Amino acid sequence: MSLDTTVANPFYQLLVSLVLGLIVGLQREWADSPLGGIRTFSLIALLGTTCALLAERHGGWIIAVGFAGTIAAMVVGDIAKMQKIDPQKHSGLVTEFAMLLMFAIGVLVHHDPLWLAAALAGGLAVILQAKPELHGFVARFSTKEIRAIMQFLLISLVILPIVPNRTFGPLDVFNPHEAWLMVVLIVAISLAGYISYKFFGEKAGVLLGGILGGVISSTATTLTYAKRKGDSGKNLSQAALLILIAWTVLYCRVFLASFVAAPQFQAVLAPLGIMFTVSAAATLWLWRNAEKHQKGMPPQDNPTEIKTALTFAVLYSIVLFAVAFAKQNFGHAGLTAVAILSGLTDMDAITLSTARLVANGKLQQAEAWPLIVISIISNTIFKSGLVLAFGGRELFRPLAMPILATIATGIGLLVLW
Repeated sequence: MSLDTTVANPFYQLLVSLVLGLIVGLQREWADSPLGGIRTFSLIALLGTTCALLAERHGGWIIAVGFAGTIAAMVVGDIAKMQKIDPQKHSGLVTEFAMLLMFAIGVLVHHDPLWLAAALAGGLAVILQAKPELHGFVARFSTKEIRAIMQFLLISLVILPIVPNRTFGPLDVFNPHEAWLMVVLIVAISLAGYISYKFFGEKAGVLLGGILGGVISSTATTLTYAKRKGDSGKNLSQAALLILIAWTVLYCRVFLASFVAAPQFQAVLAPLGIMFTVSAAATLWLWRNAEKHQKGMPPQDNPTEIKTALTFAVLYSIVLFAVAFAKQNFGHAGLTAVAILSGLTDMDAITLSTARLVANGKLQQAEAWPLIVISIISNTIFKSGLVLAFGGRELFRPLAMPILATIATGIGLLVLW
């Protein structure tokens, strides 16, 4: 699995340009740049790609014209700024770039598929219309969230492409590029939950709080709410329900990680589905008598810190090597021991390492899915210990039956499947 740097379809090229323009524009908008923000940079990126598409047929002069138009628009923006034109009457450079892009779209209508020009024009209209929403979206970010996004870009777009893409060391299983790609995957999942927490965490009810907690980290969520209960001694049913929801979301996270890392790893789907169903049923059972509202989620840690990413990369590599070493030297017993130990620390590492070994043909699917199930059982026991240690018997009591159901289901799968 490697990063594909070629994008053949023109529509996807435009989509990538839009995303990159939004990313840079987000930072400029948040920094209150007087010359351009989230919409301006999006239009500049789309204009550049559109000109490049036209240049393939009509020559490179079109790119030069587009570049000259960009410079001209910037000059217009500077003049407007120096003359202190009323910002209500002059919306930065958006209109200027919209006009340049619309001209390029007109050329596309004549020479390229109509659907491409129509899609581009529709996107332009949406960007122009969504001014209040986009500006309001950016305004809600703090320095902490912008830093998290920029660190993720560093991890994914700067570091990943330069990491060597070949195997090193014994057993021929460690690939630095692949290991860092797994880091990007896990950080992306956690970052999605972290950003969602920014917008919904302060008013999240139990359901949304549990979902976001499971996306960010079910173990951290368990520890946080167990400690919260220990401090306050209140809302036992609420804390237990939120923890159980986070545990249930873990199955979705494991499924997503294994599917992305190894799409051919189909054998794990049914066991995960069965365990998810049992956990979801237990959640509904607990939901009946629990308090459904809370006063928001506690502060969450930034999942994109370089130290965190490096720690996971090391852990992933250790587990990857341990699984391969155990299979070669100790057989089934060795694999079981690695799965148990890894489940005690991090589900992501054992999930991704197992899936990648399946993808590379170094582990059979029949050997791999039991490792995932064993690590889930181990992880459940570990988190149960956190509940008991920090939340006490009162918090553990409503979770006892769901915990036993999860462990029994996992053991049943290992014995009977």
